[in-house]
Amino acid sequence: MIFSGFERLVAARYLRPRRSQGFISLIALFSLIGIALGVATLIIVMSVMNGFRQELVGRILGVNAHLGVYASAGPLKDFGALGERIRAIPGVVSVAPVVEGQVMATANGASTGALVRGMRQEDLAARKVVAEKIAGDGLARFAGDDAVIIGQRMALRLGLRLGDRLTLISPQGQPTAFGTMPRVRGYEVVGIFNVGMYEYDSAFVYLPLDAAQAYFRLDDGASGIEILTENPERITEVRRALVRIALDGNLRINDWRQANSSFFNALQVERNVMFLILTLIILVAAFNIVSSLIMLVKEKGRAIAILRTMGATRAMIMRIFFISGAAIGVTGTLLGLGLGLLFCRHIESIRRLLESLVQRDLFAAEIYFLSKLPAVVDPWEVAWVTLMALGLSFAATIYPSWRAARLDPVEAMRYE
Repeated sequence: MIFSGFERLVAARYLRPRRSQGFISLIALFSLIGIALGVATLIIVMSVMNGFRQELVGRILGVNAHLGVYASAGPLKDFGALGERIRAIPGVVSVAPVVEGQVMATANGASTGALVRGMRQEDLAARKVVAEKIAGDGLARFAGDDAVIIGQRMALRLGLRLGDRLTLISPQGQPTAFGTMPRVRGYEVVGIFNVGMYEYDSAFVYLPLDAAQAYFRLDDGASGIEILTENPERITEVRRALVRIALDGNLRINDWRQANSSFFNALQVERNVMFLILTLIILVAAFNIVSSLIMLVKEKGRAIAILRTMGATRAMIMRIFFISGAAIGVTGTLLGLGLGLLFCRHIESIRRLLESLVQRDLFAAEIYFLSKLPAVVDPWEVAWVTLMALGLSFAATIYPSWRAARLDPVEAMRYE
């Protein structure tokens, strides 16, 4: 083995200092706690960031399309023939025409901005994230010209329940002699969905495609065509084929990465910055290991001199103090690893407990987009954090161990 039994025995003895060395022991304890907290915090933060991205991507792709094709100006005409051409592209799973428009939704004296999405019943049923979250038989009743499905948070804001009437007001009204009159139309709420993402639950309104075309006066046109692919992370080939079609028809293409690029870029920047900042916690704890070992070397000067005179080599002395410092780093890292993984596993329960104690909403859905706190542990990231903490801890022991090995026994005995 790299370390002999004698070296491990002496190192373990030095980790149990006498009463006169209590201050050194306290610094070592703080170092251990600092490393544990640093490792746990890094694992928790990285896992929460991973959870945020996974949950957001899942909901974004579950509600929106992977790719969209839109007319350069005005509504998209003859979307049926265009949809057939797109459906023939390898990798395309489904093609759905959609009508979109901004409106004001009002009910019970309250109002809020909303985004109308006109879709066919079968196309909405294919969006499992939304379809499976519609209460009751709302999806089966999603037909005709008097049906609407809204998000749960919009329903709560406007005081709506199933069977109530929702009024939509469009600024694109009918020109008259007295100016443009807003277009106003009431619909029956046949379904309420809750996908767990505030932006969608509070702003999206689904209308049957025919009803949306009539409301926005698009005749047989659509705002665009939404496309679902086999793998949303690999849409390059499908996009290239769409570009050739777009050049023929004067169309524009947009994919989910473009539509949410600023959001995901900001999330990645925040994730990197948090990693750098929290790494400083481990670095500070590593410096505490350096200071505690230096003080231990100074305190054990006479003992080191006796060991040297008894035949201990400088390498043995260096290994003894390396074991003493590494033991603090390894113990702190393992404690932090266990604490971080345990926290991630029960993070939602912990959040609810804290909210019940402080009587405040610590995870507002309107700010963080999601209704619950996600955490996805990446084994590679956990391994990287663990190795980094161990590396910093081992590096922190090199200088004090070297200083102990270089101690002159004669000088140490002279000043004792």
